[in-house]
Amino acid sequence: MKFGLDRLLADPALRAPLAGKRVALLAHPASVTEDLTHALDALSACKDIRVTAAFGPQHGMRGDKQDNMVESADFTDPVHGVPVFSLYGEGRRPTGQMMGTFDVVLIDMQDLGCRIYTFITTLLYMLEAAAKDGKEVWVLDRPNPAGRPVEGLTLRSGWESFVGAGPMPMRHGLTLGELGLWFIDHFKLKVKYRVIEMEGWKPDDAPGYGWPLGERTWINPSPNAPNVFMARAYAGTVMLEGATLSEGRGTTRPLELFGAPDIDARAVIAEMRAFAPQWLQGCRLRDCWFEPTFHKHVKQLCSGVQIHVEDGSYDHEAFKPWRVQALGFKAIRRLYPAYDLWRDFPYEYEIGKLAIDVINGSPLLREWVDDPASTADDLDAITVRDEQAWVNERRKYLLY
Repeated sequence: MKFGLDRLLADPALRAPLAGKRVALLAHPASVTEDLTHALDALSACKDIRVTAAFGPQHGMRGDKQDNMVESADFTDPVHGVPVFSLYGEGRRPTGQMMGTFDVVLIDMQDLGCRIYTFITTLLYMLEAAAKDGKEVWVLDRPNPAGRPVEGLTLRSGWESFVGAGPMPMRHGLTLGELGLWFIDHFKLKVKYRVIEMEGWKPDDAPGYGWPLGERTWINPSPNAPNVFMARAYAGTVMLEGATLSEGRGTTRPLELFGAPDIDARAVIAEMRAFAPQWLQGCRLRDCWFEPTFHKHVKQLCSGVQIHVEDGSYDHEAFKPWRVQALGFKAIRRLYPAYDLWRDFPYEYEIGKLAIDVINGSPLLREWVDDPASTADDLDAITVRDEQAWVNERRKYLLY
């Protein structure tokens, strides 16, 4: 198969509309060609493309910033001599000065298929700025490694944030190019927009179910996204960023596990299986031990639960990562009713709201976890209708 970047580089006809225009690139470390050349190098080597600027999202163009709310500075690319502007620095929206450096921006970012992954918000902010300033936006499309399944509550009005660009479920099942189409329609943006589509993407096919395993190299789009298995679990495990439990940052399997020094992982797994076994299909849980080298519970031995989705037991359609992690929270709350589960800190610059609520786009998930009388059916009752509505809404934006 070919990604959008590779198609653009291989076909002069696709590049023809860029002739005579100043071109910017919005990219990160995973923005590479099939032979692992970075997009900035590959596009700069194209004699019929004039690259005048570049942009980096959260974690930076180089992917050097480990944690959230660690900002990147602007710099000049030492090889190509173009300015590289940070869209996760003093501000998160492109300024008028930045927008003045180009006519067309090419956006080539590997997404993880999750509403909270900030690259999609950066896409929206660039679309809004381009609509205001009369610029063109092209998305060089890449696979959604989590594939087409949809899961989670839809973000409620008033809960928009840098990790909640619009009213979609946690796991949206779209590519970045498709999301751009939805953003333009939903927010009624008047902007010149084009998707350079992939060729041969088959999101329903094993073994990758979204990512071409064995065909394309996985490059971390952000420092704690080390493989496609993390991408599968991420729509659930990202909620741990709003909890006191470790999500495995500071280990070699971040966002595939959770734990803490003061829980019993075996008891948690047993409670998860007892409370909602139907939510554990398609994956396997294993109790484990880990000691983070940084971040939450640093240098403390944690009892943990690892979510395994990398072997033959994985069922792509059955696996529900958001429900699996919700169930982990619920099990801990049932086993340890007074457990200090929710982190209270400014999450992605949101003040006065619990991080878990910002992540979920409403308090509904937290309230379900904390209600001693709530059942699995109660959460399904408010979530399934959101998921079904999104499946219907997104249908007209599907390109593949």
